[in-house]
Amino acid sequence: MDEGIMSTIIKFKNITKVYQVGDEQVHALDGISMQIQKNEYVAIMGPSGSGKSTMMNIVGCLDTPTSGLYELNGTNVSDMDDDDLAKIRNKEIGFVFQTFNLLARSDVLHNVELPLIYGGIGSAERRKLARAAIERVGLTDRIHHKPNELSGGQRQRVAVARALVTQPAILLADEPTGNLDTKTGDEIMMLFDTLHKEGNTIILVTHEEDIAIHAHRRVRLRDGKIENDEMVKNRRIIK
Repeated sequence: MDEGIMSTIIKFKNITKVYQVGDEQVHALDGISMQIQKNEYVAIMGPSGSGKSTMMNIVGCLDTPTSGLYELNGTNVSDMDDDDLAKIRNKEIGFVFQTFNLLARSDVLHNVELPLIYGGIGSAERRKLARAAIERVGLTDRIHHKPNELSGGQRQRVAVARALVTQPAILLADEPTGNLDTKTGDEIMMLFDTLHKEGNTIILVTHEEDIAIHAHRRVRLRDGKIENDEMVKNRRIIK
C-alpha cells in the first residue's frame, strides 16, 4: 500500500454542509476537498461565517456532511448514525475546548478518566492511563485538586490530558487559549508544540494569527470554501 495513503488521517472529498434557515439554504461548506496526514499540525482559520466551526464539527464527528466523503483514519464516517459517531469520536478524537468543560465537583484524576469510563475501560487500567496523561501535561502534583482549586492554565492542561487519555488519532483544539491571558496562552501553546513533537496530530481551530503561527500548515476558509492552504515558513516558537 502507498505510504501516503497509509498516513492519511483525514480525507475530505467534495464535502458540503447545507442548513435550512427559514426559506433560505445556507451553504456552510461548499465542496471542500483536503487531506491531513499523520503528525501534521494544522490551523483551520477564517472569519466568522467562513465555515470553520462547521468543519470542526464534521472533523470531530459531532455532525455529518450533507454530501461528500469523509474518511477518518481509514473509516468512512460520512453516513454514520449518532451511536456509531459517538463510538468513533471517543476512540479517535481528543477534544480541547475554549471553555475547558470540566466537572466542577470531580478532581483532576476523575475528569481525565471520563473518556475511558465511557469507553468501558476497567478501573485499574483507566487510572493508570489517566495518571500517565496527567504526568504528560505536568500536573501530577494537582491530581486530587478540583477545577476551582486550579488556575485557568492548569484547567486547560487537565482538558488536554483528558483529550490525550484515549490515545486518539487527532487532537482537535477549538480556540484553546481564548479564555487565557497571553502568558498562560503561550504556556498552553508550548504544550501543544511538545505534544506535536511527540507524534500527535493536532488540528487547531482559531481566528487568531498569533495562535495559528504555531502550526506547520494553515487552511483558510471563506464562504464555505478553501481560500488558501499553505505550509508555514515562519512558525512561532516559544522558548
